[in-house]
Amino acid sequence: MSEKIHEVVIVGSGPAGYTAAIYAARAQLEPVIYEGSVTAGGALMNTTEVENFPGFTDGVMGPDLMDSMRKQAARFGSQLITDDIVEMDLKGPVKTLKDGSGNVLKSKSVILAMGSAYREIGLENEKRLSGRGVSWCATCDGFFFRDQEIAVVGGGDSAVEEATFLTKFASKVTLIHRRDSLRASKIMADRAKANPKIEFLWNTEVTDVLGEAKMEALQLKNTLTGAVTKREFGALFVAIGHIPRSELITTQVDLDAEGYVKVEGRSTKTNIEGVFACGDLVDHTYRQAITAAGSGCQAALDAEKFLSH
Repeated sequence: MSEKIHEVVIVGSGPAGYTAAIYAARAQLEPVIYEGSVTAGGALMNTTEVENFPGFTDGVMGPDLMDSMRKQAARFGSQLITDDIVEMDLKGPVKTLKDGSGNVLKSKSVILAMGSAYREIGLENEKRLSGRGVSWCATCDGFFFRDQEIAVVGGGDSAVEEATFLTKFASKVTLIHRRDSLRASKIMADRAKANPKIEFLWNTEVTDVLGEAKMEALQLKNTLTGAVTKREFGALFVAIGHIPRSELITTQVDLDAEGYVKVEGRSTKTNIEGVFACGDLVDHTYRQAITAAGSGCQAALDAEKFLSH
């Protein structure tokens, strides 16, 4: 395994990585895809029903969608490895990658599809009740909490956007922020303040998520007085930002100020020849399964074109 020079190695799974693998495999490139040991399938593994992926009239469970994509990639000859890449040297015509088991791979091209992670508050019960009242994606899960009182944590544009979006479904949305003013842009903040369904809970942080089978309430702490209270909510949406999983490549690939990989124009080309990036590792605007899949397709086509020259 160590001496063979592969045509393409894909790092990361999810809709972007698996779609890149499907396209690369169909182009006879015999891709090797490192799915990740824990994160195989990407962020969609943490969602329940996905209702906005075209072609599934009745919706599809996130893990089922990923399993289908995975099997499709395997069907065309992708080599799927459930391990993590721990080191990469992307310079030069042959790239070197090392995995968590100590295997070293050489490849003419690399597709980066490591995705991004939702920033979590960091509470044990937040993790435990994920998908059962706790969510990081209003577009994915807001619909399930119709006519309920929903809490949103955060103070930036994404939190205000989530809160505003959730007013379509919720009877009331409470935006919880640990400071006394929003970090969000003025236009977004003004829109939220003008919305009769949005209430603000200032100087407050969430210290625990309460509930057995599903989330039922939040434990809140006032950041000024230290007073702890409990309040019932049907759901909690955490909107305190995303973290692109770019830590492996920070010194090699050009990143923007937030850590997302920079690509050339509408392509997936990075600043390094033969290295392509796709999915949420690049995209901090749309972050949908369908857009990630589309950019995975682009990365495979860009890699195929690069390899044919």
